[in-house]
Amino acid sequence: MALRGGGRWARRLGWALRGRSSGPRYAGDTPQHRDLREALRKIIDKEINPFVDKWEEEGQFPAHKVFKILGQAGFLGVDKPTEYGGMGLDFSYNIAVAEELGNIRCGGIPMAIGVQTGMATPALTRFGSEELKKQFLVPTIAGDFVACLGISEAGAGSDVANIKTTAVRKGDEYVINGGKMWITSGSQADWMCLLANTSEGPPHQNKSLICLPMNLPGIHVAKKIDKLGMRSSDTAQIFFEDVRVPCKNLIGEEGNGFTYQMLQFQEERLWGVASALTPLETVIQETIDYTRQRKVFGRPVLHNQTVHFRLAELAAEVELLRSLLYRAVAFYVEGNDVTKFASMAKLKAGRLTREVTDSCLQFWGGMGFTSEVLVSRLYRDLRLMSIGGGSDETMLSIICKYMDILPRK
Repeated sequence: MALRGGGRWARRLGWALRGRSSGPRYAGDTPQHRDLREALRKIIDKEINPFVDKWEEEGQFPAHKVFKILGQAGFLGVDKPTEYGGMGLDFSYNIAVAEELGNIRCGGIPMAIGVQTGMATPALTRFGSEELKKQFLVPTIAGDFVACLGISEAGAGSDVANIKTTAVRKGDEYVINGGKMWITSGSQADWMCLLANTSEGPPHQNKSLICLPMNLPGIHVAKKIDKLGMRSSDTAQIFFEDVRVPCKNLIGEEGNGFTYQMLQFQEERLWGVASALTPLETVIQETIDYTRQRKVFGRPVLHNQTVHFRLAELAAEVELLRSLLYRAVAFYVEGNDVTKFASMAKLKAGRLTREVTDSCLQFWGGMGFTSEVLVSRLYRDLRLMSIGGGSDETMLSIICKYMDILPRK
């Protein structure tokens, strides 16, 4: 029988790992991280992968069902405080979970889990009131609530400062008007971590994060967006018309929302990079297996130097990306600002996912252009890496800023 916040196994593992996690600097492959990944892999193999093809065809996976399974096992709150049902481990264990989720045979479900664990909840965990944490964080960690993140709009994606949605204070309520676009899990979510303008001040100082229940009058899920990839993850366009929410649902201090969201982006981008590593390795290995047995002109495709050299080069690039990620995570666990490293890793991951999937698909020939093989699905799914969570161009601007080479306005 499961206990709230992760079940008996998760509690035991959490206590054990906390007792052993103060040793060497995070290297990404300690016995403790492997224990966590092994337990998650069993759930993936039994509860998720057998149904992925069906969910991809239907254009949506049952988030409440899947999240409840993961929540009972403790995987939705690995780095969250134990008093709210989490396991109380450091962020490196969340990264281990992200890597293991890459064994799911699509990109949409890991992305939705990432929103739940590392995109919609970090600011609430760090800055939210005790009441908000009990109302929203506890059931999200348990898998009873599905969370979504309301940042992007039709005219403001990577340009977060340009959002137009407003939350005007009237008495003890905010009245919200506007809309959000590209909202992962938007049609299934129970609550949204919403970024809105709460004053007329400068764009970096007039925004706030608000916990917004999705069953309030005036919230309209306009449509579920038909996407190139990430088919099993529902993505919605949502409008707000005079939506009233208590002012006590404000996360932290009014006007600090932009800063809080920039902090959330650090975890989101590191999580996204980690979730791409295993799929890249899988695509390379499956391409090796296929080209080894597929013969063209009387010999295996793999025996062509162009093919095996290219696969070796790509494997080396994946390992370099992993090293950069682990360095950034180690700094982050120590309490450092890793915006530059996270941006570098996100930029590299976006470009490498395109490079790996495109090169490998080519080696599959005609089969790579069908929907019957994983490489074609990941070719579509992983293309989002260079767009979502901040585009490649945005990452380059951030890196330039930290290098002090960005032209000043």
